[in-house]
Amino acid sequence: MLQIGQPAPKFSLPDAEMEIVKLSDFKGKYVVLYFYPKDDTPGCTIEAIEFSDLEDEISRLDAVVLGVSRDDCISHAAFRDKHGLAVHLLSDADGKACEKYGVWQEKEKDGVKKLGIVRSTFVIDRQGILRHALYGVNPRGHAAEVINLIKVME
Repeated sequence: MLQIGQPAPKFSLPDAEMEIVKLSDFKGKYVVLYFYPKDDTPGCTIEAIEFSDLEDEISRLDAVVLGVSRDDCISHAAFRDKHGLAVHLLSDADGKACEKYGVWQEKEKDGVKKLGIVRSTFVIDRQGILRHALYGVNPRGHAAEVINLIKVME
């Protein structure tokens, strides 16, 4: 697990438009980096829509929201377009960012254990320092919770 106060692990990932996005692109802004299991599934859709609905408030806080899963760029574009999402969706197809952030973990569903993304959110300050690491989050109401964390940091 990552430690609060350490520099956030760097990443360079393609977005839904296949443009490369790096953490360093957002120096001077707050970054909400959230990892989710799969495009267009119920919990992931709720989380992405809630972050998108709060885009104006997030922008006023000089923050950006980046959603990461192992789905490919084409899947991200379809997910974004289907639900009118405003968040940047990044593809971590090889799972390297998932491993750096400690979200690729063994999960159990219906008695079957397998590796997958544990829904997690990281709040990174303007200098690239990890300020919050939330593992195993509930998608409903999570975006508002994250906004409150940023407001306290201001």
